[in-house]
Amino acid sequence: MQPFTTLTGLVVPLDRVNVDTDQIIPKQYLKTIHRTGLKEGLFFDWRKKKDGTPDPEFSLNQPRYQGASILLARDNFGCGSSREHAPWALLDQGFRCIVAPSFADIFYNNCFQNGILPVILHADEVQALFQAVAAQDGYRLTVDLAAQTVTTPDGTVYRFEVDAFRKDCLLRGLDAVGLSLQHEAAITAYEGRRKIEAPWLFQDR
Repeated sequence: MQPFTTLTGLVVPLDRVNVDTDQIIPKQYLKTIHRTGLKEGLFFDWRKKKDGTPDPEFSLNQPRYQGASILLARDNFGCGSSREHAPWALLDQGFRCIVAPSFADIFYNNCFQNGILPVILHADEVQALFQAVAAQDGYRLTVDLAAQTVTTPDGTVYRFEVDAFRKDCLLRGLDAVGLSLQHEAAITAYEGRRKIEAPWLFQDR
């Protein structure tokens, strides 16, 4: 997993509350276990009109937001089912950070497991960011995980809280597998010892 330290990136707004994971990545894209190629389905029902052409009114389709790496959202982002394809699709699109007043719990945890930083700010701070993004083309934020800050182009600094363990894992790029592999020597030693203590467990069947 790619570590997250500091990100300065273009911001794209998604001005909708209660965005659920089926809206983030519809069910027809859940057949794959690969984490790439999913950006084609990201917000599919909103990005496309009924005739299949891109909807120019949807923010992610607008030229001013192309290449954005920070998603600005509203309350309860990522609610609904626990599908891990949702953060996979966002990451495949290039998003490394999502800023919102609140997140669904499972989605919030899945973001950390996949290298995305979900930042919780106060509702009035998020509203100020929505207004600033609308007013200025090319609006960028700098997100510093170590300092737990979001800095605007005019120097305004917003602080956010994050669990110390999740923060450390993301700074070092460690998901659940990476954490386990830190103990690889001890695991290998245990397996070797068990083969001697209980050889019948390792016999071919």
